[in-house]
Amino acid sequence: MLYIQGMNIISISDARAKLPKLVNKAAEGLDRFLITVNSVPKVAIISLEELESLEETIEVAAIPGAYKSIQKGLKEVKARKGVPLNFKSGNGK
Repeated sequence: MLYIQGMNIISISDARAKLPKLVNKAAEGLDRFLITVNSVPKVAIISLEELESLEETIEVAAIPGAYKSIQKGLKEVKARKGVPLNFKSGNGK
């Protein structure tokens, strides 16, 4: 059986009977549900917020050089080599 971290595995027949509850749980608490048909994973229910986050991550990851740039920035932060931002004036200057 496929196991996806953080997923609650549920059969299609159980999901059908509990669909409104599953939708509310996914929307409110970021619970995830993996729906199976004949014990074979077929579809997942996740919140719209989580879907949007995944899509944004994919979009950023598709930018050439993005991963290296993020890693470089993280190293600079750890080494305290970043440039401090001062937004006290309200206009970003």
